Amino acid sequence: AAEPVTGTVPVAEEEEEEDDNDDDLAGRFLQLEREQSALLQALPPFGEPVSHVYHPLDYAWEPHCDFVRRYCRTPKRVLFLGMNPGPFGMAQTGVPFGEVWHVREWLRVVGGVKKPPSEHPKRPVLGLTCRRAEVS
Repeated sequence: AAEPVTGTVPVAEEEEEEDDNDDDLAGRFLQLEREQSALLQALPPFGEPVSHVYHPLDYAWEPHCDFVRRYCRTPKRVLFLGMNPGPFGMAQTGVPFGEVWHVREWLRVVGGVKKPPSEHPKRPVLGLTCRRAEVS
C-alpha cells in the first residue's frame, strides 16, 4: 500500500543553463545519459505484443536532473547493470529504482513530470503525485 500524498509537490526551479553545465560531475553524467537516451530512441520500434514504450528521461527529466544533481556530486564506485523502471517507479519519477513515495518523501526529489506521448490506459503517468507503489 502506498503512503498518502501530503500537500503539494514542489517543482524544481532551475535555469536551463544548469542542465547543460558539463563542467561538474553531475553535468557530465546527465550529458552521457542524454546521448545514450538518443541512441536508444533511434532503435527500431518494438512490434507486437508491445504497444507502449515509456521514455522517462524525456517526460520526467526535471526530477531526474534534481536526483542526479543532489546525489551525483562526487565520484562513486557504482555500476548500474539494468534499469527496470516499473509502471509505478522510474516510469513515474525519472529516478532509477525509485518508488514514488521514497523519491518524493525520503530523497526529497522535486520536479515537474509531463505526460508521455503515448500512455497506456492502465499505466497512467501521474509523476510525484502517484499514490501507487512499485511492488518489486
